[in-house]
Amino acid sequence: MNIQTHLAICKKLCGEPVIVSAGQSRVCLTTTPVMAADDAGLVHGGFIFGMADYAAMLAVNHPNVVLGGAQTTFTKPVRVGEALEAHAVVQEESGRRRRVEVTVYRSEDVVFTGVFQCHVLDKHVLA
Repeated sequence: MNIQTHLAICKKLCGEPVIVSAGQSRVCLTTTPVMAADDAGLVHGGFIFGMADYAAMLAVNHPNVVLGGAQTTFTKPVRVGEALEAHAVVQEESGRRRRVEVTVYRSEDVVFTGVFQCHVLDKHVLA
């Protein structure tokens, strides 16, 4: 894997890349108690979104890729301790824009789907 983006990301919160290749990625994450939204162990959706966003960035895999927008659906709840895998695939490329579809699985169950609008910039967004 030749990862070129988001090199300083916290893998404990966003997941561990297991596949990064041309136009696709897979990221694995086991949810932890710090991700809990309540005493029942429900994982806050922001952590699932963060994992999916990271997978989308890795599918594009450019040093200056940023997220422009996303359309997402949470399909099932996630509990602390569950293992997740995000699959991201670049579906469309137009100039600087990339449309990336991401599906997050818990075993065979889909817990999240999203379409991420990514932009590849000439220089870092903060430069």
